[in-house]
Amino acid sequence: MYNEDLGALVQHLLDNDITHVCMESTGTYWQSLFSFIQEAGITAELCNGRYTKNPNGKKTDVQDCQHIQKLYSFGMLKGSFLPDPMTEQLRTYSRHRLNLIQHEADSVRKMQKYLRLLNVRLDVVIKDITGLTGTAIIEAICKGETNPTTLASFRNGNCKKSEEEIAKALQTNKRPDFLFCLQQELALYKTYRTQIELCDASITKKLDEHVDADEQKKALSTSAKPHKKVNKNAPKNMDLNQLAYKYFDGVDLMAIEGVSHATVMTVMSEVGLEGFKKFETAKQFTNWLHLCPNTKITGGKVIHSHIPKGGNRLKIALRNAANSIGKFKGIALS
Repeated sequence: MYNEDLGALVQHLLDNDITHVCMESTGTYWQSLFSFIQEAGITAELCNGRYTKNPNGKKTDVQDCQHIQKLYSFGMLKGSFLPDPMTEQLRTYSRHRLNLIQHEADSVRKMQKYLRLLNVRLDVVIKDITGLTGTAIIEAICKGETNPTTLASFRNGNCKKSEEEIAKALQTNKRPDFLFCLQQELALYKTYRTQIELCDASITKKLDEHVDADEQKKALSTSAKPHKKVNKNAPKNMDLNQLAYKYFDGVDLMAIEGVSHATVMTVMSEVGLEGFKKFETAKQFTNWLHLCPNTKITGGKVIHSHIPKGGNRLKIALRNAANSIGKFKGIALS
């Protein structure tokens, strides 16, 4: 539907004195109409599709609408969690950034594949082929260099292996087809790195604008966390420790053991400060995350008690944090 059609539909609702609308969440198709309805001042609820299924009769759009209207009028449907506009925009940037990282990882795996097919076992002598040493050697190979000794001379001083040992792993079979594919994957890898940096800049700009708009947030400051390791996939060119402290009105999430930059970024982009206020209790929050078992009892006997399936990104981030905490010793959370 075009904007003109969406506007006409909303106007039809207003002409008929419709004050409440319940919609089924279906992919991304609901978003444009949902925003139009909200801007018109109509109360809109977005419901999970699993709770709106009509088990009886032939499925049609008209019957689905009538079934959802009946359930909603009886109070049997509850709205899904929707973040505030600031968090929603931050979530878009963050999820797009995660997709770019996944594409980048695919390119790295394919580079390893074509290096192996070229009989260049760089992955054996170097832990990370996209580090300083690995990148320099791969770029030289893509430019046509085949001498193992020359390639090994690009070794960075931090590399544990000696030049002689690295040179033994860099004797190539010079297949032109594999070399061409390696060149293509290296170009893609560099492109994804550039796009990730641009995405980081957009995230930083958005957070700075949000913090600078509030003088109380802007004045907050927390201590540095030099013990927190910065993963290579963590957002660059931003002090996430300070930004998160200001964003959450003085709550220092980075002070929690096991919580990394990625965990804090996920909390900020998936639920946000205002999102926490939509849950009355911690039990409701963990239930939304699908982190607590769905226990079913009949006749005083538990017949089902399993954690529901669901790929909530915040759920995964918290599990990763819990796994990290479990490796620590001598702290309360372990």
